[in-house]
Amino acid sequence: MSVLNRLASALGRNDERPNVELAEALASKPDAAGIFELVAALTGPVAVSNDAIKVLYELGARRPDVVAPHVGAFLTLVGSKNNRNVWGALQAVETVTELVPDEVAAALPQIIAAADKGSVIAKDKAVQILARLAAAGHGEVVPMLLERVREAAPNQFPMYAEIAAPVIDAAHRQAFRDILEERVIHIDAPAKKSRIEKVLRRLHG
Repeated sequence: MSVLNRLASALGRNDERPNVELAEALASKPDAAGIFELVAALTGPVAVSNDAIKVLYELGARRPDVVAPHVGAFLTLVGSKNNRNVWGALQAVETVTELVPDEVAAALPQIIAAADKGSVIAKDKAVQILARLAAAGHGEVVPMLLERVREAAPNQFPMYAEIAAPVIDAAHRQAFRDILEERVIHIDAPAKKSRIEKVLRRLHG
């Protein structure tokens, strides 16, 4: 049976549970042909492509090794006019970045462009991709990551700081600290301020 018959849209479902269950099944018993079928479906009808990218990024979160060979398809989808597919593709890319960092790094201009004109989720995924690239040895992206932290919306700022902190190298630590200290004084929400102060304490520790 085609894996496409197991997608939520094929089952007449409005929830994501069938897609997650399919990802779980493919993670426990990888099916190269089925995964290829899902990748091919990314260029199909909107409902099918939305379900397919959901399955693929859920699968990537569990077994990045089985979807990493398809990173090119995810990077192509980043340019989609369908916002759901854009952030879904970025989420899929994020799951495999540390396995194929060079391919992802080469596509950074399109990733950043998609994030800048995309949803909050797309912006979040771009930050996570940058952090994963830095963790995988692409230290040249750290200034770009710092800029995303500096320009983050107030609601995203604490999360971006937390994502960036583990991959900030010695050469950029002071710049990172300066960004946090400059912005923390303008944060009114106690919980958000506490999160930034915790990151700062680790930097000073």
